[in-house]
Amino acid sequence: MDAYRGFVMTLMAAEILQFDHLHEAFPDSGFWAFLAHHQSHVAWAGCSLHDLIQPSFSFLVGVALPYSIASRVKQGQSFSVQLWHAFRRSLILILLGIFLRSTHADQTRFTFEDTLTQIGMGYTFLFLIGSASKARTAWIALGVILVGYWLAFLLYPVPNGIAFDYSAVGVPADWPEHYTGLMAHFNKNSNLAWAFDTWFLNLFPRENPFLFNGGGYATLSFIPTLGTMLLGLQAGLWLRSGMTQRDILKYFLIAGAIGLASGILLHVTGICPIVKRIWTPAWVLFSGGWCFWLLAFFYGVIDVAGRRGWAFPLVVVGTNSIAIYCLVHLIDKFIIKSFYTHLGHGPFLVFGATYEPLLIGFATLAIFYLILWWMYRRNLFIRI
Repeated sequence: MDAYRGFVMTLMAAEILQFDHLHEAFPDSGFWAFLAHHQSHVAWAGCSLHDLIQPSFSFLVGVALPYSIASRVKQGQSFSVQLWHAFRRSLILILLGIFLRSTHADQTRFTFEDTLTQIGMGYTFLFLIGSASKARTAWIALGVILVGYWLAFLLYPVPNGIAFDYSAVGVPADWPEHYTGLMAHFNKNSNLAWAFDTWFLNLFPRENPFLFNGGGYATLSFIPTLGTMLLGLQAGLWLRSGMTQRDILKYFLIAGAIGLASGILLHVTGICPIVKRIWTPAWVLFSGGWCFWLLAFFYGVIDVAGRRGWAFPLVVVGTNSIAIYCLVHLIDKFIIKSFYTHLGHGPFLVFGATYEPLLIGFATLAIFYLILWWMYRRNLFIRI
């Protein structure tokens, strides 16, 4: 689990390598095109490796919950104490997400679509469901979330194509990602989640009125994100079930296949598109399938096959996921500036100016890792 989390956080931190810069410099290179694609989010429907970072992080929160509950029960904590801890953790995650989003802004940016705030808004509900005595409660809750969220979007009317000004919400009228039929209810910045944010986000102090999110991201995505965490919760319950390792691995592989097939089926039949930016029900299933398979890979190699040594660097990152998340958002520019201040540009120009962002990115990642390694050696772990 720590290795998988470390893999995910490394992917997030690796944005600093700027593969898109090299793709622009070498537009005919399939190699850089491939890396640039998987280091960026798809425009709307579909999936890249980068798109799996947030669902993986959310999924792993669910995986860890049964272990957390068992540990607190063993310590003799009452349900009310555990509930208070869950609520406090939710609040801290929400506030931390807002803080990190506001670090380079002139005033507090009250947005709720980033990874930490989305998890925080759903975590208390996850705890309540995870604390239920019956395991089927999580499956029932997942079904209610997926079907209910899908129906809620369908009940919001599709804007009139002639009367609605898509350019006013940052979407070209001829954008190729526009859908018709049922899937038109999930079009960018003209759906239920967008309408909610045009009311909700304007309740907070803002420099300018909120009209739309440029990427189409939305606050209400925390509801289906809870669905992703519930899939992780089920994975965590299987890990603690007492089943053999091979049976657990089999369950992960089957669950992954079902999730992927279900998500693709909903998309190709025109029932619901696979869109991460508004976390559609099809995305919950599709990305959840990948999360199960990725967990199966790390579990199979590390726990079942016993091959652990190669994963140590990932464990160092994964055991301090909040620390690396904050480091990336707070001091990346400081580290880069410090390199240039003390070393100049010369060391990063050895392969030419084109590769300078890549080399300075690797150097910055190395500093991040050394900080985390120092913390790991001294048993310093940031927990919320």
